[in-house]
Amino acid sequence: MNVLSLRRGASRPAGLAARLMKPLFEVSPSDVPSLADADPASTARLLQVVGTVTECCHLTLFHSRFDQLVPRLDRYETELRGFAYEGAGVGYAALDSLMPWKRRTQAFLDGPGRPYAQAIYLGAGMGLARIGRNPERFRTSLADPIFSWVVLDGYGFHEGFFAHRKYVIERRTPTHLGPYARRAFDHGLGRAIWFATGADVGRVGLTIGSFPAARRPDLWAGVGLACGYTGGVDCATVEELRTAAGSDRSRLAVGATIAALARYQVGNPAAHNEFACQVLCELTSSEVAALAEAARRDLPDSTQLPGYEVWRERIRQHFV
Repeated sequence: MNVLSLRRGASRPAGLAARLMKPLFEVSPSDVPSLADADPASTARLLQVVGTVTECCHLTLFHSRFDQLVPRLDRYETELRGFAYEGAGVGYAALDSLMPWKRRTQAFLDGPGRPYAQAIYLGAGMGLARIGRNPERFRTSLADPIFSWVVLDGYGFHEGFFAHRKYVIERRTPTHLGPYARRAFDHGLGRAIWFATGADVGRVGLTIGSFPAARRPDLWAGVGLACGYTGGVDCATVEELRTAAGSDRSRLAVGATIAALARYQVGNPAAHNEFACQVLCELTSSEVAALAEAARRDLPDSTQLPGYEVWRERIRQHFV
Protein backbone atom coordinates (compact mmCIF):
# COMPACT_ATOMS: atom_id res chain seq x y z
CA MET A 1 0.00 0.00 0.00
CA ASN A 2 1.26 3.47 -0.86
CA VAL A 3 1.59 5.47 2.36
CA LEU A 4 0.31 8.59 0.63
CA SER A 5 -2.92 6.79 -0.22
CA LEU A 6 -3.81 7.06 3.49
CA ARG A 7 -4.10 10.82 3.25
CA ARG A 8 -7.90 10.77 3.04
CA GLY A 9 -8.28 7.75 5.32
CA ALA A 10 -9.14 9.45 8.61
CA SER A 11 -10.36 6.22 10.12
CA ARG A 12 -7.08 4.35 9.70
CA PRO A 13 -5.16 3.78 12.97
CA ALA A 14 -2.31 6.23 13.59
CA GLY A 15 0.00 3.31 14.36
CA LEU A 16 -0.57 1.85 10.92
CA ALA A 17 0.25 5.18 9.29
CA ALA A 18 3.43 5.42 11.35
CA ARG A 19 4.55 1.91 10.40
CA LEU A 20 3.94 2.61 6.74
CA MET A 21 5.75 5.96 6.86
CA LYS A 22 8.79 4.83 8.86
CA PRO A 23 10.64 3.23 5.89
CA LEU A 24 10.46 6.55 4.03
CA PHE A 25 12.54 8.10 6.78
CA GLU A 26 15.21 5.43 7.14
CA VAL A 27 18.75 6.56 6.33
CA SER A 28 21.11 3.89 4.97
CA PRO A 29 24.84 4.25 4.18
CA SER A 30 23.99 4.41 0.47
CA ASP A 31 21.88 7.54 1.14
CA VAL A 32 24.84 9.47 2.54
CA PRO A 33 27.51 11.12 0.36
CA SER A 34 30.87 9.38 0.65
CA LEU A 35 32.93 10.65 3.59
CA ALA A 36 35.78 8.19 3.09
CA ASP A 37 38.45 10.90 2.85
CA ALA A 38 37.05 13.11 5.62
CA ASP A 39 38.48 13.61 9.09
CA PRO A 40 37.22 10.73 11.30
CA ALA A 41 36.28 13.00 14.21
CA SER A 42 34.33 15.37 11.95
CA THR A 43 32.62 12.45 10.24
CA ALA A 44 31.61 10.90 13.58
CA ARG A 45 30.08 14.17 14.73
CA LEU A 46 28.15 14.76 11.53
CA LEU A 47 26.80 11.20 11.47
CA GLN A 48 25.80 11.55 15.14
CA VAL A 49 23.68 14.54 14.19
CA VAL A 50 22.07 12.76 11.21
CA GLY A 51 21.37 9.77 13.46
CA THR A 52 19.75 11.90 16.16
CA VAL A 53 17.45 13.65 13.69
CA THR A 54 16.45 10.32 12.14
CA GLU A 55 15.78 8.65 15.50
CA CYS A 56 13.60 11.51 16.67
CA CYS A 57 11.64 11.58 13.44
CA HIS A 58 10.77 7.94 14.10
CA LEU A 59 9.86 8.74 17.71
CA THR A 60 7.48 11.43 16.45
CA LEU A 61 5.77 9.13 13.99
CA PHE A 62 5.03 6.58 16.72
CA HIS A 63 4.51 8.92 19.70
CA SER A 64 2.95 12.01 18.15
CA ARG A 65 1.08 13.16 21.27
CA PHE A 66 3.06 15.95 22.90
CA ASP A 67 2.86 14.43 26.38
CA GLN A 68 4.39 11.23 25.00
CA LEU A 69 6.97 12.78 22.70
CA VAL A 70 8.47 15.69 24.66
CA PRO A 71 9.83 13.58 27.56
CA ARG A 72 11.52 11.34 25.01
CA LEU A 73 13.10 14.27 23.20
CA ASP A 74 14.26 15.82 26.45
CA ARG A 75 16.18 12.66 27.37
CA TYR A 76 18.78 13.60 24.77
CA GLU A 77 21.77 15.42 26.21
CA THR A 78 21.39 19.17 26.22
CA GLU A 79 23.85 19.86 23.41
CA LEU A 80 22.03 17.46 21.05
CA ARG A 81 18.49 18.42 22.01
CA GLY A 82 18.06 20.91 19.18
CA PHE A 83 18.69 18.08 16.72
CA ALA A 84 16.11 15.97 18.57
CA TYR A 85 13.49 18.68 18.05
CA GLU A 86 14.58 18.99 14.43
CA GLY A 87 13.70 15.32 14.04
CA ALA A 88 10.31 16.08 15.56
CA GLY A 89 9.82 18.74 12.89
CA VAL A 90 10.54 16.13 10.22
CA GLY A 91 7.93 13.79 11.64
CA TYR A 92 5.20 16.35 12.29
CA ALA A 93 5.47 17.88 8.81
CA ALA A 94 5.15 14.41 7.31
CA LEU A 95 2.11 13.65 9.47
CA ASP A 96 0.55 17.00 8.56
CA SER A 97 0.98 16.21 4.88
CA LEU A 98 -0.68 12.85 5.39
CA MET A 99 -3.45 14.21 7.67
CA PRO A 100 -3.60 17.98 6.98
CA TRP A 101 -6.61 18.58 9.23
CA LYS A 102 -4.44 17.91 12.32
CA ARG A 103 -1.92 20.82 11.94
CA ARG A 104 0.41 19.16 14.45
CA THR A 105 3.45 21.21 13.42
CA GLN A 106 1.81 24.53 14.23
CA ALA A 107 0.35 23.17 17.46
CA PHE A 108 3.81 21.97 18.50
CA LEU A 109 5.29 25.38 17.67
CA ASP A 110 2.56 27.06 19.72
CA GLY A 111 3.19 24.67 22.61
CA PRO A 112 6.20 22.75 23.95
CA GLY A 113 8.25 23.19 20.77
CA ARG A 114 8.21 27.01 20.83
CA PRO A 115 11.80 27.46 22.16
CA TYR A 116 13.08 25.17 19.38
CA ALA A 117 11.17 26.87 16.56
CA GLN A 118 14.17 27.19 14.25
CA ALA A 119 15.04 23.51 14.61
CA ILE A 120 11.42 22.50 14.00
CA TYR A 121 11.21 24.62 10.86
CA LEU A 122 14.44 23.07 9.58
CA GLY A 123 13.10 19.59 10.25
CA ALA A 124 9.76 20.38 8.62
CA GLY A 125 11.54 21.33 5.41
CA MET A 126 13.46 18.06 5.45
CA GLY A 127 10.28 16.08 6.00
CA LEU A 128 8.53 17.77 3.10
CA ALA A 129 11.47 17.08 0.81
CA ARG A 130 11.46 13.44 1.83
CA ILE A 131 7.85 12.92 0.73
CA GLY A 132 8.00 15.25 -2.28
CA ARG A 133 5.69 18.01 -1.00
CA ASN A 134 5.77 21.71 -1.85
CA PRO A 135 7.57 23.56 0.99
CA GLU A 136 6.27 26.99 -0.02
CA ARG A 137 2.65 25.95 0.34
CA PHE A 138 3.41 24.44 3.75
CA ARG A 139 5.34 27.54 4.85
CA THR A 140 2.42 29.84 4.14
CA SER A 141 0.20 27.64 6.32
CA LEU A 142 2.34 28.45 9.36
CA ALA A 143 1.59 31.34 11.70
CA ASP A 144 4.96 33.11 11.49
CA PRO A 145 5.32 34.76 8.05
CA ILE A 146 8.90 35.85 8.75
CA PHE A 147 10.83 33.00 10.32
CA SER A 148 8.86 30.26 8.61
CA TRP A 149 11.26 30.83 5.68
CA VAL A 150 13.59 28.51 7.60
CA VAL A 151 11.43 25.66 6.25
CA LEU A 152 13.05 26.30 2.85
CA ASP A 153 16.48 26.04 4.49
CA GLY A 154 15.61 22.59 5.78
CA TYR A 155 14.26 21.63 2.36
CA GLY A 156 17.51 22.75 0.73
CA PHE A 157 19.60 20.79 3.22
CA HIS A 158 17.74 17.58 2.49
CA GLU A 159 18.08 17.97 -1.27
CA GLY A 160 21.75 18.91 -1.01
CA PHE A 161 22.54 15.92 1.18
CA PHE A 162 20.24 13.19 -0.13
CA ALA A 163 20.03 14.38 -3.76
CA HIS A 164 23.68 15.43 -3.70
CA ARG A 165 24.52 14.72 -7.33
CA LYS A 166 21.57 16.70 -8.68
CA TYR A 167 21.83 19.81 -6.51
CA VAL A 168 25.52 19.99 -5.57
CA ILE A 169 27.58 18.18 -8.20
CA GLU A 170 25.32 19.19 -11.11
CA ARG A 171 24.40 22.50 -9.37
CA ARG A 172 20.81 22.45 -10.61
CA THR A 173 18.53 25.32 -9.67
CA PRO A 174 15.26 24.37 -7.93
CA THR A 175 13.07 26.06 -10.55
CA HIS A 176 9.87 24.87 -8.83
CA LEU A 177 10.58 27.42 -6.06
CA GLY A 178 10.01 31.19 -6.11
CA PRO A 179 12.91 33.70 -6.26
CA TYR A 180 13.47 34.22 -2.54
CA ALA A 181 12.64 30.61 -1.75
CA ARG A 182 15.62 29.65 -3.94
CA ARG A 183 17.87 31.81 -1.81
CA ALA A 184 16.61 30.21 1.39
CA PHE A 185 17.07 26.83 -0.33
CA ASP A 186 20.72 27.75 -0.89
CA HIS A 187 21.17 28.47 2.83
CA GLY A 188 20.28 24.84 3.42
CA LEU A 189 22.36 23.69 0.48
CA GLY A 190 25.39 25.34 2.11
CA ARG A 191 24.75 23.38 5.29
CA ALA A 192 24.52 20.21 3.22
CA ILE A 193 27.88 20.99 1.63
CA TRP A 194 29.43 21.27 5.12
CA PHE A 195 28.05 17.82 6.00
CA ALA A 196 28.68 16.14 2.65
CA THR A 197 32.34 17.21 2.54
CA GLY A 198 32.93 16.01 6.09
CA ALA A 199 33.62 19.65 7.07
CA ASP A 200 36.74 19.65 4.90
CA VAL A 201 37.50 23.33 4.28
CA GLY A 202 39.33 22.74 1.01
CA ARG A 203 36.46 20.72 -0.42
CA VAL A 204 33.92 23.24 0.88
CA GLY A 205 35.71 26.06 -0.91
CA LEU A 206 36.09 24.16 -4.17
CA THR A 207 32.46 23.05 -4.11
CA ILE A 208 31.06 26.52 -3.50
CA GLY A 209 33.48 27.99 -6.02
CA SER A 210 31.95 25.78 -8.72
CA PHE A 211 28.56 27.49 -8.31
CA PRO A 212 27.56 30.68 -10.13
CA ALA A 213 28.81 33.75 -8.28
CA ALA A 214 25.29 34.94 -7.45
CA ARG A 215 24.59 31.80 -5.42
CA ARG A 216 27.80 31.72 -3.39
CA PRO A 217 26.91 34.25 -0.65
CA ASP A 218 23.87 32.22 0.47
CA LEU A 219 25.87 28.99 0.33
CA TRP A 220 28.55 30.48 2.59
CA ALA A 221 25.85 31.67 4.99
CA GLY A 222 24.64 28.09 5.26
CA VAL A 223 28.17 26.86 5.89
CA GLY A 224 28.53 29.40 8.69
CA LEU A 225 25.35 28.16 10.33
CA ALA A 226 26.39 24.52 10.08
CA CYS A 227 29.86 25.24 11.41
CA GLY A 228 28.51 27.34 14.27
CA TYR A 229 25.66 25.07 15.30
CA THR A 230 26.86 21.57 14.45
CA GLY A 231 30.61 21.97 14.81
CA GLY A 232 32.80 18.94 14.21
CA VAL A 233 36.04 20.90 13.73
CA ASP A 234 38.62 22.73 15.83
CA CYS A 235 39.35 26.43 16.08
CA ALA A 236 42.21 26.30 13.56
CA THR A 237 39.85 24.82 10.96
CA VAL A 238 37.34 27.63 11.53
CA GLU A 239 40.15 30.13 10.91
CA GLU A 240 40.90 28.35 7.62
CA LEU A 241 37.22 28.54 6.76
CA ARG A 242 37.16 32.29 7.34
CA THR A 243 40.08 32.71 4.94
CA ALA A 244 38.50 30.41 2.34
CA ALA A 245 35.29 32.48 2.27
CA GLY A 246 37.20 35.58 1.10
CA SER A 247 34.80 38.42 0.39
CA ASP A 248 31.90 36.34 1.73
CA ARG A 249 33.24 36.29 5.29
CA SER A 250 30.32 38.40 6.48
CA ARG A 251 27.97 35.65 5.28
CA LEU A 252 29.77 33.11 7.44
CA ALA A 253 29.36 35.51 10.36
CA VAL A 254 25.60 35.71 9.77
CA GLY A 255 25.35 31.91 9.92
CA ALA A 256 27.39 31.68 13.12
CA THR A 257 25.27 34.45 14.67
CA ILE A 258 22.00 32.67 13.91
CA ALA A 259 23.48 29.47 15.34
CA ALA A 260 24.36 31.30 18.56
CA LEU A 261 20.83 32.69 18.86
CA ALA A 262 19.29 29.25 18.35
CA ARG A 263 21.46 27.83 21.12
CA TYR A 264 21.00 30.68 23.59
CA GLN A 265 17.23 30.64 23.16
CA VAL A 266 17.13 27.18 24.72
CA GLY A 267 20.10 27.54 27.06
CA ASN A 268 22.49 25.10 25.42
CA PRO A 269 25.58 27.05 24.29
CA ALA A 270 28.41 24.90 22.99
CA ALA A 271 32.18 25.27 22.95
CA HIS A 272 32.33 24.90 19.17
CA ASN A 273 29.79 27.71 18.77
CA GLU A 274 31.82 29.92 21.09
CA PHE A 275 35.06 29.69 19.13
CA ALA A 276 33.18 29.88 15.81
CA CYS A 277 31.69 33.20 16.92
CA GLN A 278 35.01 34.49 18.15
CA VAL A 279 36.74 33.63 14.87
CA LEU A 280 33.99 34.45 12.37
CA CYS A 281 32.33 37.36 14.19
CA GLU A 282 35.13 38.58 16.49
CA LEU A 283 32.57 38.60 19.31
CA THR A 284 31.53 36.12 21.97
CA SER A 285 28.58 33.84 21.32
CA SER A 286 26.47 35.66 23.91
CA GLU A 287 27.23 38.99 22.23
CA VAL A 288 26.23 37.81 18.77
CA ALA A 289 23.11 36.09 20.11
CA ALA A 290 22.07 39.43 21.62
CA LEU A 291 22.84 41.14 18.31
CA ALA A 292 20.61 38.69 16.46
CA GLU A 293 17.80 39.16 18.96
CA ALA A 294 17.99 42.96 18.67
CA ALA A 295 17.88 42.72 14.86
CA ARG A 296 14.50 40.94 15.10
CA ARG A 297 12.69 44.03 16.33
CA ASP A 298 10.09 45.66 14.07
CA LEU A 299 10.75 43.48 11.06
CA PRO A 300 8.63 44.27 8.00
CA ASP A 301 7.28 41.63 5.72
CA SER A 302 6.57 42.12 2.04
CA THR A 303 6.71 40.29 -1.24
CA GLN A 304 9.59 42.55 -2.33
CA LEU A 305 12.04 41.62 0.43
CA PRO A 306 10.87 39.20 3.12
CA GLY A 307 11.34 40.25 6.72
CA TYR A 308 13.53 37.19 7.19
CA GLU A 309 16.03 38.58 4.68
CA VAL A 310 15.84 42.05 6.27
CA TRP A 311 16.80 40.40 9.55
CA ARG A 312 19.76 38.56 8.03
CA GLU A 313 20.96 41.72 6.31
CA ARG A 314 20.76 43.73 9.53
CA ILE A 315 23.01 41.15 11.12
CA ARG A 316 25.41 41.12 8.18
CA GLN A 317 25.89 44.89 8.30
CA HIS A 318 27.63 44.45 11.64
CA PHE A 319 30.34 42.36 9.95
CA VAL A 320 30.81 44.04 6.58
